[in-house]
Amino acid sequence: MKKLKTPLLIAGLLIAVLAIYFIFFRKTAAASELIKSVRKGDFELLVVTSGELRSKSNTVISIPTGLQQVNIYQIKIGDMVAEGTTVKKGDFVASLDNSAITEKISQQQLEIDKANAEIRRANLDTMLELRGLRDEIVNLKYDLRQKLLEKEQSRYEAPAEIKRVELEYEKTERSLNQKDENYKTKTIQAQTKLQILASGLAQQQNRLDNLVKVMSQLTITAPKTGMVIYEKNWNGQKKGIGSQIEVWNPSVATLPDLAQMEVVTYVNEVDIQKVKLGQQVDISLDAMADKKLKGVVKSVANIGEEKPNSDAKVFEVLIDVLTKDDALRPAMTASCKILTGKYQNVLQVPLDAIYTSQQTTYVFKKGDGGLVKQEVKVFAVNESSALIVNGLNEGDRLYYSLPSDTTGLKINHIDSSKSIIPQQMVKIDSALVKQLKQQAEKESRQGAAESGAVVIEE
Repeated sequence: MKKLKTPLLIAGLLIAVLAIYFIFFRKTAAASELIKSVRKGDFELLVVTSGELRSKSNTVISIPTGLQQVNIYQIKIGDMVAEGTTVKKGDFVASLDNSAITEKISQQQLEIDKANAEIRRANLDTMLELRGLRDEIVNLKYDLRQKLLEKEQSRYEAPAEIKRVELEYEKTERSLNQKDENYKTKTIQAQTKLQILASGLAQQQNRLDNLVKVMSQLTITAPKTGMVIYEKNWNGQKKGIGSQIEVWNPSVATLPDLAQMEVVTYVNEVDIQKVKLGQQVDISLDAMADKKLKGVVKSVANIGEEKPNSDAKVFEVLIDVLTKDDALRPAMTASCKILTGKYQNVLQVPLDAIYTSQQTTYVFKKGDGGLVKQEVKVFAVNESSALIVNGLNEGDRLYYSLPSDTTGLKINHIDSSKSIIPQQMVKIDSALVKQLKQQAEKESRQGAAESGAVVIEE
């Protein structure tokens, strides 16, 4: 009797397990298969990228140009207002380390003192030398008069004596003339030497004046009202207190025009062909999620560049910010959605519902007879959806997740000739493109001119 009860007990347990499985697990599997109807709607093609806000026009504040003239090629920032400070015209912006110029001024003052001492010494030497020459000339004049008397008295002497006296007279006269010419030459030499020394002193004084002038320019003030934005070094780090500025990269800070902003961003080489002048852009800011700005593509680079730490090529794209907002600040991170295409009233399905096998794209839909593996023709895809132009109809019920059992299903192929190409709704105004090109060229010329200008309040 016990042997009979044991098989019956096992059979009962198996039936109970099967019942639990069909009741719970099959319901769970069915619940996991998300089925939704295909609907028509607007479909947008976007190139999504991130960039940085910047002003379209900046006033560059630089170190004094006179530094190079006084042989100073590098100088440190001693003090500087905090970045983001709004300053008015004439307000303090930065001060530069004056130790190098102070040392040069001290050395230059020593050179001037040396030059003055040299001039005084030359004056004394000249005065003594010329005095000696004048004394010799006076003495020779006395000698000449004496020789003249001797000459007159020798008329009654022997011819030989007369001849000797005449020769002595001529010799003294010749010496006097030589001394007189020598005196004139020495005077001219002394004047020339003093002129050279005076010219050297003037040059030394000019150097000192230049040093003092540059010294007065080491305190930099704002040329106009604006917000101070630090410039960047070659390594990307921002300049600030203690930073070393070189004359070949003299900019210290900029005062951007906050009323005219743009976004500089970079698009990869795969998507750059889709980006055109005049395309609309939706801009959002990471710092202010509630801000929604409108923009337009105004410039697309013709030549790509390498991304740092990557082999990928990217192209610079400038986006004109059309929305005016006083809260916008340079260097804010901006997310940009460039509208490259738009289609109205078209069939679209999530990318999760699309499958590909052996170059065939298909979906799973729920037909009258059960599960159907349907080939579809995809015209375009965006971040989340695919635009379907053949293989589906509005109202078809699709599996938005992989069905639990697709074993043995064959693909229901489509007739490619029945594909309906949707009409592009995005049209770019050619007049706007022309205007944007002109605007970009004008801003480029202005930027080149401003980069060569040094703004220092004297």
